[in-house]
Amino acid sequence: QVRLVESGGGSVQAGGSLTLSCSAYGEFDVDYCYAWFRQAPGKEREGVATIDGVGSRNYADFVKGRFTFSQDNAKHTLTLHLNVLNPEDTAMYYCAAVKWSPGAYCFAALPESNYRYWGQGTQVTVSS
Repeated sequence: QVRLVESGGGSVQAGGSLTLSCSAYGEFDVDYCYAWFRQAPGKEREGVATIDGVGSRNYADFVKGRFTFSQDNAKHTLTLHLNVLNPEDTAMYYCAAVKWSPGAYCFAALPESNYRYWGQGTQVTVSS
């Protein structure tokens, strides 16, 4: 299993940038599909971006070209760079993971029920 700890949230003005980090602790004898989700007040949790065990990335349409998901070589630190932020990006951002093997799905559109492991979340607030 794996434990996830997010950091890096904060407040920024529209047009600004933030970087979120997710540190993974635990067993790494298997690969994982890692995801970032977000949940705004009164809204459902939605997938933002994913990265699979071979480094393939997938993004939700509403963040394409603005957010970038990367991981370090050891695959223990996942980073989400948020650029050109707007007030609609205000939400709690969560890191999630599920064991992955080649051929398994790992897409931003997958629901939260697909993921076994979750971090505690980090708040992003964008003011206009």
